[in-house]
Amino acid sequence: MIAVLTGDIVGSTHLDKSKWLPALKSALINWGQESVDWEVYRGDEFQLRLITAEDALTAAFRIKAKLKALAETEVRIAIGIGAMEGSKEQSNKETTALTESNGPAFILSGRKLDDIKNKRIHLAVATDNEAWDREWNLLLQWVLLSADNWSAGSAEIVDLALSNPTLSQTEMATRLNVAQSAVSQRIKRSGFDLLQQTLELFKEKIKMLCSS
Repeated sequence: MIAVLTGDIVGSTHLDKSKWLPALKSALINWGQESVDWEVYRGDEFQLRLITAEDALTAAFRIKAKLKALAETEVRIAIGIGAMEGSKEQSNKETTALTESNGPAFILSGRKLDDIKNKRIHLAVATDNEAWDREWNLLLQWVLLSADNWSAGSAEIVDLALSNPTLSQTEMATRLNVAQSAVSQRIKRSGFDLLQQTLELFKEKIKMLCSS
């Protein structure tokens, strides 16, 4: 099983592309090679392929945090989880260009993005298990109550914490040149503890889903 994230920039026609595009690419580059693992196309749309499906939700929130922190921009992401091409499983890093790839994960991701555009939802997941999807998409809406309202400062903390999970709050404060109390406040306002627990649960449940 792999994960495919298909997304776009919310309200891009009214935004400065010179701000959000570098922020988007700086997030995507953490997950592989351009044109092979990810690409930006049609002006404001992007796609990311992850061979390890368990990383999908973490990647989505890291992209969201980076865009809010650097460009104060909202992003919409649909996660599709399934086989790469037909029933073929990918045990090694795929070298086929992203534009030449297909399969259930790509189809599920694209369809789900169209669905959440109409519903004005910023993040959702799609698999071939409707009951699983229904439960997870409901849970994600609760997490998004905080995440959709991150300030640039809160998003910056989330991005730093997700990118460097072993950093202490004191070390974060040093990197950001702020007081440790400010880091603590931003973490609390961002709802990071709930997000972190959700990401860990997602990894556990995806492993179970993929092995079933």
